[in-house]
Amino acid sequence: MTKGTSSTLSPQAFFSLGIMLFAVAILYFPILQNLAHDWNTNDNYSHGYFIPVLSIYIIYSFKDSLAKLPLSTNIAGLFLFLLGLLQLIIAKAGSEFFLQRTSLILVLAGIVLFCLGFPFFKKLFIPIIYLIFMVPLPTIIWNKIAFPMQLFGSSLTEKVVAFMGIPIFREGNVLHLSNTTLEVIGACSGLRSLTTLFALSAIFAILSSHTTIQKWLIFLAAAPIAIFANIVRLSVTALMASKYGGDVAQGFLHDFSGLLVFAVGVIMLVLVSNIIKNFSPQAHS
Repeated sequence: MTKGTSSTLSPQAFFSLGIMLFAVAILYFPILQNLAHDWNTNDNYSHGYFIPVLSIYIIYSFKDSLAKLPLSTNIAGLFLFLLGLLQLIIAKAGSEFFLQRTSLILVLAGIVLFCLGFPFFKKLFIPIIYLIFMVPLPTIIWNKIAFPMQLFGSSLTEKVVAFMGIPIFREGNVLHLSNTTLEVIGACSGLRSLTTLFALSAIFAILSSHTTIQKWLIFLAAAPIAIFANIVRLSVTALMASKYGGDVAQGFLHDFSGLLVFAVGVIMLVLVSNIIKNFSPQAHS
């Protein structure tokens, strides 16, 4: 590891960084192209386009503190870089898309550590690791999480609707009303909302002025918020279907309720952030 210098890249360091990034861009272009295709076709990860943009914005928000950091090189970055490439090779051999895509995160982290040094790596670690939100989970893992959430959501919806005095009977993830039957499919499990709100709550936390513990509370709040918003969505859909028939649960209402879940989630995240801020010791000092 070389001694730290000013935070202005030397021509040699700038050239090395540029060459490595250019080589990585060429190497990962087919993988990124395939990833963008998933964003276009997989509604569960339609937010993927925004993740790199938000990551860059986080880095931009750090520009003042980055300008004060010393530049250095760290040989550990080269090992991290090679580890990422090894993961890519193994994943390609096994046709494992998740590992292929996430190897890019290791590679980028290795480049930053090797070319810019540990202070930059420490500061840029969060925006780099944030890129994980753009990579779809393997289908087998997604389904293992989604199905229990379908059962959980349909169970709570049954209780809410029954509490409202409407006859309802549940079989697994299927809700039987007096005039229609509704199935809580994978898209309505709430997992889509959960992944999106986790990505959003991470931005809230990263860019906030809260303490580390408060930032974690904001980030983790995405889980109960997403579950609550999805139960509201399912319950409203069931109530509307019991009154107007099963067709009301399809089409516009289904799409609109999805947007409503996201809007409710954003509002609740803002409220949680403000509550945490108001109840912090600094707020009363």
